[in-house]
Amino acid sequence: QIQLVESGGGLVQAGDSLRLSCAASGRPFSAFGMGWFRQAPGKEREFVAAIGWSGGITNYADSVKGRFTCSRDNAKNTAYLQMNSLKPEDTAVYYCAADITGIGTTSRIAYKYWGQGTQVTVSS
Repeated sequence: QIQLVESGGGLVQAGDSLRLSCAASGRPFSAFGMGWFRQAPGKEREFVAAIGWSGGITNYADSVKGRFTCSRDNAKNTAYLQMNSLKPEDTAVYYCAADITGIGTTSRIAYKYWGQGTQVTVSS
């Protein structure tokens, strides 16, 4: 089992940037792909971005492509989501999750371990 704790959320204005962090403990962090999902009020949880175990593969939702960057530091057992040019529609609770396939898949079914989430609010 792996434990995940997100941090870095907050209230920002449209156009600003935020960097979310996901600190892992427990099983070897480098064994897992890492993904980011988000859930806005009244909406389904949706895939945002993911990165493979080595950092060599990344995937992004079309809505964030070119604005968000997913990265990881296996030595620090931490994954990151750099969010630039934020928009009000990015407002949501953001979750990091561990992907047991290791490849950074977009398929939610592969994500077995989840953090508690961090709120991101973007004002217009």
